[in-house]
Amino acid sequence: MNTPFYSRGLRFECTGCSRCCRHEPGYVFLSDNDLSRLCAAKELSRAEFLEKYCRSVNIHGFSRLSLREKDNYDCIFWKDGGCSVYESRPLQCRTYPFWEPFLNSREDWEAMSGECPGVNRGRLYSQKEIDRLLEARRSEALLSGDDA
Repeated sequence: MNTPFYSRGLRFECTGCSRCCRHEPGYVFLSDNDLSRLCAAKELSRAEFLEKYCRSVNIHGFSRLSLREKDNYDCIFWKDGGCSVYESRPLQCRTYPFWEPFLNSREDWEAMSGECPGVNRGRLYSQKEIDRLLEARRSEALLSGDDA
């Protein structure tokens, strides 16, 4: 097995810039665990939450459940300088920027530093921690857009 480029770890520290949450279109795909946490945080039934905060998107031939965005492309939960559901935020948000597309190579990781000022700053995440985050993403099945 090849040793990943991040075998000595990677530095990351969220700067609170919210670039990952605002101004550009995107998707926040949800798992059943995400949906349960968010419903509890908003004190809504599953049906109420789906109607108010979710949408179905078709991407690469798959239908997925995603959070809605505001008209300006901000996340539906971005409010007053931050995430209004931070403690209950989806796994996709909790594992950023430790996503497979950014961890394929040193070049991919370095390219992220132009988008995210927290890349290569702050605390050192070990390979073991990064691998756990990747595995969490792989093991948590995303909900179909048919659930919306």
